[in-house]
Amino acid sequence: MLLFLGEFTGDAEAICPRGVLRRVLAQADALGYNVSAALEYEFFLFNETPHSIREKGYKNLEPFTPDWFGYSVIRNSVHSELYESMLKMGEDMDFPIEGLHTETGSGVIEAAISVDEALVAADKAALFKTFLKVWAQKHGKLATFMAKWSGDFPGQSGHIHVSLQNKAGQSAFYAEDQAHNMSPIQQHFVAGQQQLMPEFLSMIAPTINSYTRMVPGYWAPTASTWGIENRTTALRVIPGSSKSQRVEYRLGAADANPYLALAAAVASGLHGIINKLQPTEPVKGNAYDQEQDASLHLPSTLWDAAQRLKSSCAANTLLGEEFVNHFAATREWEEREFRKHVTDWEMERYFEII
Repeated sequence: MLLFLGEFTGDAEAICPRGVLRRVLAQADALGYNVSAALEYEFFLFNETPHSIREKGYKNLEPFTPDWFGYSVIRNSVHSELYESMLKMGEDMDFPIEGLHTETGSGVIEAAISVDEALVAADKAALFKTFLKVWAQKHGKLATFMAKWSGDFPGQSGHIHVSLQNKAGQSAFYAEDQAHNMSPIQQHFVAGQQQLMPEFLSMIAPTINSYTRMVPGYWAPTASTWGIENRTTALRVIPGSSKSQRVEYRLGAADANPYLALAAAVASGLHGIINKLQPTEPVKGNAYDQEQDASLHLPSTLWDAAQRLKSSCAANTLLGEEFVNHFAATREWEEREFRKHVTDWEMERYFEII
């Protein structure tokens, strides 16, 4: 079976997510770099169908497996046929999965897609998210990539691993004589990601639901922090060899469009290289428990994030004014649509006592 990915040209290309990423990668190429990337996703599986979740009003859903079994040998052994089926689908559809395991929460699984050239990596991520949902329904399950489906469980991440190579194929991030093997280029790249994260957040966290994940103490960063092998920071530098030195954009969530999330992660890093920015001191210890400078705080709502993107000079330069204006407008529309609805929380809190 062949699957074709369509692309837009002309005016539509300016706002096409894949077109945005291609433009960002063209800028990397002009600077003398190739970009490699890999995306990994957490998703929850349920013993439900599209009909049953509607009949239940999206409440009292039955997870695929019970309890909190992170990295469980028992769960993936008992359901080995399903895991093998997922892995085979990845091989057959050319988005090979190099890691597949349970995560923290009932019925949650994490899949790490193999590294590739950045545009291909985004293609593979888009195919994975779409056809994992198809696979689930074919096996009598339902999968969700919401950033957070329940207040009782952690949110779902969509981490992005990025590295740069020069035109000779050598790592631009690796420097054996530098602390943590971080070359000056990687330092600039991380600094750009850190500085522009608050302005690019709506591309990484594009839904109303995204912001329920980014609350203090709930396993997701609320400031654009970075650290060395620190999983509590928004950016995690992973020291390694010339083949593995990279940065992980840990703020990423499962609900983001992979093309736009990767475009934001790469474009902000290029901004750091172009302007020779320097990052703050790396965070040591638990970043959630440490107060950060106000300039590093992330917008707490989709509306605020859209305003930051719309007014960002860097975003307009790196991503194009047409895209920025269009995408910010769609996020404002999403927030206005949300405000038309009365939530269960409001009913329970206000109906009788207010």
